[in-house]
Amino acid sequence: MTFASLTLVSRVAGGARDFVVAKVIGASQSMAADAYFTALTFPNLFRRIFAEGAFAAAFVPAYSRKLGAEGEEEADRMATDALAAVAAASVILTILCQLAMPWIMRFYSHGYLADPAKFKLTVILTQVTMPYLPCMVIASLFAGVLNARGRFFISGLYPILLNLIMLALILPQHDPVRAAWAASIGVVIAGVAQAGLVWWAAARAGARIRLVWPRLTTEVVRLLRVAGPAALANSATQINLVISGVLASQVAGMRSWMNYADRLYQLPWSLAGVAIGIALLPRLSQALQAKDHDDVKRAMDQGLVMALSLTLPAAAAMIAMPVFLIDGLFTGRSFLHQDAVNSGILLLHYGWGVPAFVLLRILQPAFFARGDTRTPTVFALVSVAVNAILSVTLFYTIGFYGVAIATSTAAWLNVIQMWITLKRRGLYSADAVVWSRMLRILAASAGLGLILFGAVLLRPQIEAVVHYKEIAIILVCIAGAAIYPALLFASGGLTIAEFKAALRRKPKDPPPIAP
Repeated sequence: MTFASLTLVSRVAGGARDFVVAKVIGASQSMAADAYFTALTFPNLFRRIFAEGAFAAAFVPAYSRKLGAEGEEEADRMATDALAAVAAASVILTILCQLAMPWIMRFYSHGYLADPAKFKLTVILTQVTMPYLPCMVIASLFAGVLNARGRFFISGLYPILLNLIMLALILPQHDPVRAAWAASIGVVIAGVAQAGLVWWAAARAGARIRLVWPRLTTEVVRLLRVAGPAALANSATQINLVISGVLASQVAGMRSWMNYADRLYQLPWSLAGVAIGIALLPRLSQALQAKDHDDVKRAMDQGLVMALSLTLPAAAAMIAMPVFLIDGLFTGRSFLHQDAVNSGILLLHYGWGVPAFVLLRILQPAFFARGDTRTPTVFALVSVAVNAILSVTLFYTIGFYGVAIATSTAAWLNVIQMWITLKRRGLYSADAVVWSRMLRILAASAGLGLILFGAVLLRPQIEAVVHYKEIAIILVCIAGAAIYPALLFASGGLTIAEFKAALRRKPKDPPPIAP
């Protein structure tokens, strides 16, 4: 809850930033929009794949085990060597990417080659934002240290700095190109601030980690061996988004449409999937270290039920009122109504994939906590292959929204593979009680979806009363947020006692999921 609450604050700040960006930079009618979103997305893809994905999957279990078995001094010594290695590697990768950016963008943004000015701006702005990567690698390590020590406040707080700093730099701008430049520079400033904040917080928490000359110790080599496969396994969604981005470069404004859809569909992913996954991984690692298999199952049960209770209603909203959400929040000035319609279509098809994106973050720790990164890697490769084939096929047959259909389909395939494998190996299997809870949550979410669809039909009347579309969509969302808990608790999908118990930092006796 600590992490998710702060993530919500960060996402609200990010929504405010995108609200300003939509007005100033626009979408399909602006050369600067696609260049800006490419510059923002490209280093973030590396961040999610390596910093928050592969490295976190390898480092957090190793640090947690070291902390529990050998104490703080040995754990911090390992973290010091890991910091030196990953910081050096990310700096080298950043420099290489900056030097090769014109050629990289010929692949990633080949659709921009028809507009030399747009292509040049994209290359330069992405070169500007690439130093964000090493900052995030460093921040990710210290966030992992904090999480392993049971400290979630700063690791949830530090992403807010990016949105606040970028918002401060964009607000004074009126020219789209100047705004894109200001935002790109703000990314790097924010990265330095974020890394500094979590480093300071880790030191305050008692971690004695310093920057030293890189050494390939046995432990670092072991971490890199685990992180290599996990780079694919923990970030199949991000690799799929790269494929989508390559295709999107062929349609003016599509990267902007995807960004605004991403802003909404990644909200439940970050609030539920990332937050619960971050709390789940060290808990599973420590339970397995203690050979407490009952706590392993209890943690997985609680993670699944809690994640779906937060995710399925969000998916229902995206399916019931996608255009209303995008149009109500972002349309105006440079962002046209047709941009909102196109972005809403993408959001609809990402929406039914949202539960899969979140379930991946809950199921993967069951493998990672046991040191198994190979199995999720194989599944990720299958998912990426399916996504690539479907994306290209659907993009050229049904249109731009085919990439969203492909991404969601591939995510569900990945979940199914993991679920079957965990059950077959006897590592985890949801019992009848958990299945009953999940079905009740689904029923409550479907009820919410019907109510929200009714709000779409009544949209003209609602906007006539409140006069502003922004107020209308906010009021509908607030109403949905108030109605859903009543539906959830009434259906028995989650009890109030279980919800309170899940939020305790150190429950005396964590209860199993009750019938």
